[in-house]
Amino acid sequence: MAAKQDLYATLGVDKKATPEELKKAYRKLARKYHPDRNPDDKQAEARFKEISHAHDVLSDPEKRKQYDSGTGPYAAAGGGSGFGGFGNFDFDASSMGDILSNLFGGSTSGRRTRAKPRPERGRDLETEVSISFEQAVAGAQVPLSVATQAPCGTCHGTGAKPGTTPKVCPQCQGRGIETQGQGMFSISQPCSRCGGSGTVIEDPCPTCHGSGAVRAVKKYRVNIPAGVREGSRIRLPGKGESGPRGGPPGDLYVITHVAHSPIFKRRGDNVEVEVPLTIPEALRGAEVKVPTLSGSKTLRVHPGTTHGTVQRLRGEGPPKLGTGGRPGTPEKGDIHYRFVIDVPEELTDEQSAAVQALAEATNGRDPRAQLFEQAPGKAST
Repeated sequence: MAAKQDLYATLGVDKKATPEELKKAYRKLARKYHPDRNPDDKQAEARFKEISHAHDVLSDPEKRKQYDSGTGPYAAAGGGSGFGGFGNFDFDASSMGDILSNLFGGSTSGRRTRAKPRPERGRDLETEVSISFEQAVAGAQVPLSVATQAPCGTCHGTGAKPGTTPKVCPQCQGRGIETQGQGMFSISQPCSRCGGSGTVIEDPCPTCHGSGAVRAVKKYRVNIPAGVREGSRIRLPGKGESGPRGGPPGDLYVITHVAHSPIFKRRGDNVEVEVPLTIPEALRGAEVKVPTLSGSKTLRVHPGTTHGTVQRLRGEGPPKLGTGGRPGTPEKGDIHYRFVIDVPEELTDEQSAAVQALAEATNGRDPRAQLFEQAPGKAST
């Protein structure tokens, strides 16, 4: 190589080329003369070195300034030891790898470096449990069996036959990935040979057949918090499947199915109870005994109570999940008592007489008259 080198001519650009033009020219030439694309071609290798040196100098504003002005270690006249007699640039295999890494965003040394497969988090599991309405309101501890994967007891999770160990994958050299592509465009994907683990098992475990895990049934006693509803999702951290290669276990999610109550109907944070009233109780008022979640209480029915009237008992409903100031004392919803008038399907002679007397006592009052008085048109007679 000559003592002098026109770096601009080496890259095939004008002396006024912008940094982007320099980079574009370098990439094009680097792909063409890269040693991987020209094995055992000394001329291509030498040309690649020239291109790399030219880009190294001209892509650095300070070095380029020295080169253009003819002063400093990167002056155009060159001199001294080092690559091609220019400055102190010493090109070797490692520097070439660094240049390619900076240029293409990857690393050529990856073919020689073996990355240890990383531990992975285990899969989350989901199961269902059926509980009574009373258990949902008060909370309960219920048994639960979950089918899962557990580390093989024979190989202790390695997947290899006892006395042997997994080998480094010969296809990806332990990296767990394969890179496909050409030039500056490439795609990395899990290794097709080892599936991304970086290792292969030549002599698999006779128990788990190389998977490192076996099917198992784990039994738990799960604490169901008070106040759960139909479809509530309870998370049990670390109760999922074990993580591959020593990774942390996943979580277990328990979905609750709550049996219906013949008395209490869930309405959000509250419950509703239908309370039948006789006609005299609705007319005259009364004190009636009603059920609660923990016993019973007496409600005052006001005279003239109509069908569908709701009376609320505050703080007597089910616990609200995730609320409460002190541990063990969550806030509670309400119980809504909905009064319904109980009308007999058949009347005795005595009842019929009483109803007739009541009708006569109302002096023929029509409770629907106001509907027509307030209507846009008048009803036909």
